Amino acid sequence: MSDIHISLVPPEHVPAAWESVLPFMERAVEMTNGRYVVEDVYDALINRNHNLWIVFTGNRIIGSMITAIRQYPRKTYLELSFIGGDEGMEWKDQMLDILQRWAYDNNCSGIESCARLGWAKIFKDDGYRPMWQMFELPMGVEGLGE
Repeated sequence: MSDIHISLVPPEHVPAAWESVLPFMERAVEMTNGRYVVEDVYDALINRNHNLWIVFTGNRIIGSMITAIRQYPRKTYLELSFIGGDEGMEWKDQMLDILQRWAYDNNCSGIESCARLGWAKIFKDDGYRPMWQMFELPMGVEGLGE
C-alpha cells in the first residue's frame, strides 16, 4: 500500500492520540502474559521517555508502535517495545526503514525487541538475527510459600 504513512507523535500530542491507538495496544499487551496492561504503556509514554508512532492511510489509523532508546554500558539500541495494527504487515518495510533512520539519528547500534517467536517469520528476510530466547517459569507450585 503506497498511501501508508508512519509518523512519530510529539510527546505533547500523545494524550490526544492515545484513544486512537488504544485497540492496537490492547491487543499487544494481551501477549505479555500479564506483564503489562495498557495503562502501563501509556505511563511509559508520558513518564518514561517512550515514543508513540502511528501508522495511517488517509485519515484512518491502522497501526501503532512504541519505541524507547536503551542505553547499555557500551552500546545504545532502539527498542521496539510494542507493535500492533491492521492491514497485516503491509507496512513492515516502511516501518523498518523509518525505525532504522530514527535509530541512526539517535546514535543507536541497532534495533532490538523482545517478541513472540512468530515475529521471526515476519522479519526473516530483513536481517533479523535471534540473539536469545526468554524463558518463563510460572510460580504456580502448590504448597510453595504457605
